[in-house]
Amino acid sequence: MAEPFPPTRRSSLPPARPGIPGSGLAKGLAVTLRAMTKRAHTAQYPDAQPELPPRSRGVIGLFEENCTVCMLCARECPDWCIYIDSHKETVPPAAPGGRERSRNVLDRFAIDFALCMYCGICIEVCPFDALFWSPEFEYAETDIHELTHERDKLREWMWTVPAPPALDASAEEPKELTAARKTADKLAAEQAAQADEQAAQAEPTAPQEGEA
Repeated sequence: MAEPFPPTRRSSLPPARPGIPGSGLAKGLAVTLRAMTKRAHTAQYPDAQPELPPRSRGVIGLFEENCTVCMLCARECPDWCIYIDSHKETVPPAAPGGRERSRNVLDRFAIDFALCMYCGICIEVCPFDALFWSPEFEYAETDIHELTHERDKLREWMWTVPAPPALDASAEEPKELTAARKTADKLAAEQAAQADEQAAQAEPTAPQEGEA
């Protein structure tokens, strides 16, 4: 019959020797003395601005021209700190005989930074690139209710958003740029063909032989 518990094995390590009394205090005082003899590197904020790391998270900037009021950012926000109001407008048809369309018009876009936990989910889920991280961090208020910033303030922070890092030289060009370049080249070719045709029509024709 097997034993219910295996036999206890003794550790092969030697027993710890007691240290010298007060050695820990002496080491701590030695660290303190070394630090006291060195010059402090304290930045006197706000006279000296800190050097922020690239792509640091400060506040959220809004590029409202790209916002389609899809409400995806407000629905995915875990803190429910995004407030959006909109209304619908009827757009006339682009061509004669077309059909009228309705589109959402943004009335209010506000973020309560007293609730925001800077998770960045709203920026990640935005399908139209309307929200961006800004390194701006100096927006303290004396009243917590004033930390709810409307879209005009969010738009001002948009201009402090740094440019995205450059792509790798060997990377493929984004599909959006490729499609836009093809469209621009096609349009330029059509315009050049029209200009050549107009120039040919404007040139006077030479008289043929036998004509007076």
